[in-house]
Amino acid sequence: MPSARTRPESDVHDETPAPAAKPSSGANTRQRILDAANELFYHHGIRATSADRIIEQVGITKVTFYRHFRAKSDLVVAYLEQQSAAEQTWMKSTVREGDALATARRIAAGIGAASCSPGFRGCAFINAAAEYPDPADPVRVAVDAHRAWLIDFFSGIAGQAGARDVTSVANQLMILRDGAMVNGYLGDAPALAGSLEAGFTAILGSVGGSGR
Repeated sequence: MPSARTRPESDVHDETPAPAAKPSSGANTRQRILDAANELFYHHGIRATSADRIIEQVGITKVTFYRHFRAKSDLVVAYLEQQSAAEQTWMKSTVREGDALATARRIAAGIGAASCSPGFRGCAFINAAAEYPDPADPVRVAVDAHRAWLIDFFSGIAGQAGARDVTSVANQLMILRDGAMVNGYLGDAPALAGSLEAGFTAILGSVGGSGR
């Protein structure tokens, strides 16, 4: 999954560099709220985490909280949008143009590594969908939007592998991905990457030979 990026050191200059512009206090507070929500929602559940608990952890007043998020549901949607942006960035980084199997292997390795990390609780979107079953709920809409993006991404991999029915193959890859995210939390996490890679390879190999 997405890894932390190190910031490259800048060249040494004789002149003292100007101080970097600081983000506005409002933007900083909003991000602090999101950071707390990210931790609490993912590890304890969305409905089990009250707005009051987030307010207490961030150390702000209710007035400040509701200045940034009119309701808890708005915060949940923002949390999922942040999760979606991070996963999309990571998924795109796995792409090896013209080599669907190499891309699939990198995805499998990333999910496997994430499942072995402390505090792994599976897929944030699957978890949210279980708590918000109403398809018209804004939270569920955010979940479905991300999953639609994933299907489109897997369709691209299927196309590179030579699949004629890219949607069908994408759905198969998605099912493997979903199962791996759940199994990584409940099952044998260390064995997950190899099993997921084998599944991806079997599907892509059956539709396009080498997958290249």
